[in-house]
Amino acid sequence: MKDMLKTLSLGSLDQLIDNVVPSDIRRQRFEVGEVRGEREVLEELKEIASKNKWQIKSLIGTGYYNTVVPPVILRNVLENPAWYTPYTPYQAEVSQGRLESLLNYQTMITDMTGLAVSNASLLDEATAAAEAMAVAFAFLKRKKKTFFVSNKCHPQSIALVQTRAEPLGIKVVVGDYNDMGGDTDIFGGIVQYPATDGTVNCYKNFVSAIKKNGGIAICATDLLALSILKEPAAVGFDIAIGNAQRFGVPPGYGGPHAAFLASSDALKRILPGRIIGVSKDAQGNRALRMALQTREQHIRREKATSNICTAQALLANMSAFYAIYHGPKGIVDIANNVHNRALILAEGLKKVGFNVSGCFFDTIKIHTKQTAQLVYQLELAGYNVRNLDNENITLSLDETVTDKDLTNLLEAFASFAKKQAPSLSSLTLPKEDDISSFRRTTQFLTHPVFNSYHSETEMLRYMYRLQLKDIGLTTSMIPLGSCTMKLNGTSEMIPVTWPELSSLHPFVPIAQAQGWQQLFRSLENSLKEITGFAAISLQPNAGSQGEYAGLMVIRKYYQSTGQGHRNICLIPYSAHGTNPASAIMAGLEVVAVACDKDGNVDVVDLEKKAIQHKDDLACLMITYPSTHGVFEENVKQICKIIHQNGGQVYMDGANMNAQVGFCCPGEIGADVCHLNLHKTFCIPHGGGGPGMGPIGVVSHLAPFLPSHPIINSNEDPKAMGPVSAAPWGSADILTISWVYIQLMGTIGLQRATQVAILNANYMAKKLENHYTLLYRGKKGFVAHEFIIDLREFKNLGIEAEDVAKRLMDYGFHAPTMSFPVVNTLMVEPTESESKEELDRFIDAMISIRKEIKAIEDGKVKSADSVLHHAPHTQEVVISDKWERVYSREEAAFPLPYLRKSKFWPTVGRIDNVFGDKNLICSCPTMEEM
Repeated sequence: MKDMLKTLSLGSLDQLIDNVVPSDIRRQRFEVGEVRGEREVLEELKEIASKNKWQIKSLIGTGYYNTVVPPVILRNVLENPAWYTPYTPYQAEVSQGRLESLLNYQTMITDMTGLAVSNASLLDEATAAAEAMAVAFAFLKRKKKTFFVSNKCHPQSIALVQTRAEPLGIKVVVGDYNDMGGDTDIFGGIVQYPATDGTVNCYKNFVSAIKKNGGIAICATDLLALSILKEPAAVGFDIAIGNAQRFGVPPGYGGPHAAFLASSDALKRILPGRIIGVSKDAQGNRALRMALQTREQHIRREKATSNICTAQALLANMSAFYAIYHGPKGIVDIANNVHNRALILAEGLKKVGFNVSGCFFDTIKIHTKQTAQLVYQLELAGYNVRNLDNENITLSLDETVTDKDLTNLLEAFASFAKKQAPSLSSLTLPKEDDISSFRRTTQFLTHPVFNSYHSETEMLRYMYRLQLKDIGLTTSMIPLGSCTMKLNGTSEMIPVTWPELSSLHPFVPIAQAQGWQQLFRSLENSLKEITGFAAISLQPNAGSQGEYAGLMVIRKYYQSTGQGHRNICLIPYSAHGTNPASAIMAGLEVVAVACDKDGNVDVVDLEKKAIQHKDDLACLMITYPSTHGVFEENVKQICKIIHQNGGQVYMDGANMNAQVGFCCPGEIGADVCHLNLHKTFCIPHGGGGPGMGPIGVVSHLAPFLPSHPIINSNEDPKAMGPVSAAPWGSADILTISWVYIQLMGTIGLQRATQVAILNANYMAKKLENHYTLLYRGKKGFVAHEFIIDLREFKNLGIEAEDVAKRLMDYGFHAPTMSFPVVNTLMVEPTESESKEELDRFIDAMISIRKEIKAIEDGKVKSADSVLHHAPHTQEVVISDKWERVYSREEAAFPLPYLRKSKFWPTVGRIDNVFGDKNLICSCPTMEEM
C-alpha cells in the first residue's frame, strides 16, 4: 500500500480521500459497529436463525414449494465460486459454460410450455406476469388499454400487475375468466394453470375470447405440473410465465429463484430479459452468445419496454441441472408421485368427512366453516396450510411429502373432526382421475443433454466441463466499471444454505419467522446508517426494481399532495443506463441534461431545464460518483436546484462502493437511492444474477414504500403496491450483506472505500502514460473507477472490442466496454484485489498498447494483427496450419505469467450478426446443426 501511495505522491489514505471526496459532502459521523471475526458473526447469525420455526413443513403453495436440491448441484453450483462469481455473459467467448447451461434452461422452458422461445430467466413469477402484460401492450402498439387478470391467479401476481399497470395507463380488470364480458378494449389476459386454489381448468374458451378480440393470451403455470398436464401451447396460449423454484431451488423465504417467460415466435423480439442464442465463431465453430442485445435497456434507454438488468442466472442454472439430472422420466415420476399422494390424501379426507372439491394436480381445496381453527390445529401438528378465503383452506403437496406426512395430516384432520383416521394402506387411488382429460400427450426434454447425465459421476463431470469454460473471480480480477466485481467472502456465503433460513416459505406467519424479522431490522438499521436515510425497503429484488420502486414512491408522494401531474424526470447523459427505462416504466417523461467537457453534469443546462419544467418537475436521476468515475464538486448545488423547483432527487446507488463511510446520499441531498447489494455489499453476480436492490428514502417518502398483499412489509395506507413477488424480495441472499457489514464494522467499511479508491487511482496513474484517460476530479484524481479512451485508435482499425477480446488471451475478462462513452473501457478494480493482481492487469494493458503501437508504426496491418484475431483458442494455436504474421507464442503467451497459469477461451471471436439473423435459442437438433 505504501508503494501505491508513493506512486500517487501521497503519504496516507486519509490524504487520498481529502483529494478525491469533496470536503462539503464529507461525513462527520459514521458508526455501524466494531470489526468482528468470522466465527463470532456466524455464531450470532446461527442464534438468530434458530428463532425461525423452520421445522414446520409448509404446504402453503401459492407458487412456492419445498424441493429436494440434489447434493451434486448444491455443492458444485450453488456453493461453488466458479459458478457464483462470474459476471453477466456480455463477453461470450469467456462465458461458454454458463451460456450452454442457460441455453439448456431455455430449452427446458420451451419444451415444457410447448412455446417457440424463452428468455434465460426473470426475477420472479409476479414480475414475469407484469412483464408479460407489458409485452402484450407493446405488441398491440398500446392502442388498447385494458388487461384482464383471473381472480384465480396468485394474489401477489395480481397485486404486482396492478402496480405496474397504473403508471402506464393500463386498466386492470380482475374477475372470473369465464365471464370477461364484451370489452373490446382488452389487449390481453392472464390465467393461472393450475389455479391458485389448485383447480385444473379448461381455458380453451378463454383463449378463444382473448384472441377473437385480437389480444394476447397469457398463462401463469407450474413446470412440474406441465410434465403431466397439457402444455400451454396446446391450449393456444401466446405466452407462458412461471417460476422454476421447485426444480431444485430452496424457498429461501422468497428467493432468489429463476422465473421464466416463454412466447410464440412472433413476440421474440420484444421479450424482456436475456435470450441465449446459437451463433458461430471466427473458425466457423458453434458458439453461444446473448442474442438480440440491441433490445437491452442500456442501449435502448427510454425506448426500452423493460428495465430488467439483473436476471437469475445462477438459479436458472440450478433448475436446468435439476432437469438434466432427473431427465424427462424422472421429472414425470416426481410429478406423478406428488399427484398420487394428493389423490390419496384427498380420499382420506373425504373418509374423515371433509368436503374436497375440484380437479387438481398437487393442491387440495377443502371447504370448512372453521378455517382459522383448522389452520391452527394443523400448525400444531407441524404443517402450514393456506387459509384461502375463510371458507376454504388448501394444502399443496411437493416432492418432499412422505407417507409419514400423509399419516400425520390425516390424523390431524381426523382429530379436528373427532373421528378415526383411516390408515394409508386402506386408501387407494380413485378409478377415474379428474385430470385425465388434461393429460399431456407430447414429449419434452428429448435433447440428449437431458438424457445423458443421470448418475452423480456423469453429472459432476458435465458441470465441471462447463465450469472450465468461464472466467470468474476464481480465475482473475474482473475489472468492470460500475459493476463492482468484488470478493464474495466464503463466510458470507455459508448461511445461504442453512435450512433455518433457506427452507422457510415466504408466506408463513410472521411469528414463525422471527429470526428473519430480526435480521431484516438489523440490516435495515445498518443500511440507514450507511446511506443517511430515514427508512429502507428490502423488497426490490434487483437494481432495476429498486430504481422503479424509488421512482414509484416519488410518484405516490406527489399524488398524495395533489401534484400528480408532476411527470418530468431529468436524467444526465452520465447516468446509469437503466435510468431512462425505469423512468418510462414509472410513467415519467425523460428530459436529458447535458454534461460538460469534464464529464460532470452541466449545472447551467440543469438549472435551465429545472426552471423550464418547474411546474411539472418530478425528479432528477443522478449517479454519484458519476458513471464517468468522478466525485462532482457541485452535487449539493445540483440537489438544491431540483428541490427549489419542486422536484425530488433520485440517486442511483451503483457507485456506492466509493461512498460508504465518507459520504452518503441522505446527507448529500438525495431523497431516495437504491443500493445494489450485489455490488457494494458482496452478493455475488451469479453469472448474471441474483441481485438485490433495496431503496432508502427520506422521512416524507417513507409511508409510500412497497407493501404486499399477503404478508405486508409496509402497513401504511399510503404504501405503493408490491414490486416483487415476496414481501422481502430474495431474502435468502440478504444474509450475505448482513454478514459482510457485521464483519467489516465502521473501520472495515471505511478502509474498503479507501482501498477501492486507491486501487483505481494507482491503476490510472500507471496507465496514463500509455493511454488517454477520460475525466478526473478537480484535483486530478478519479473516484473508484476510470475510463480508458480508445477512440484515437479507430483510424488504425482498432476498436474497444479488439482490446476486450485480446485481454482474454492475457487471462482477463474485459472492463465495461463502450459505456458510458462509446469505444472506451471503464475500469473498476475494487478493494478486493492485491497489488500483484493490479500489476498483472496493468502489464497486460501496457503489452496490448505495444501491440497497437506496432500497427501505428506500420509493422503490421490491423487486419493481420494479434488484436484483430483475438481471442486465440487452444485449437487454433496448436493446429497444423499457422499462417499468421505473428508467432503462436505471441498469440497465447505474450507475458511470462501466462506460462504458470493459462486460461484458454474455448471459442474464437463470435459472429454477433450471424447469431441475430439466424436466431436459435434452444438446444439445436442435429438437423439444425
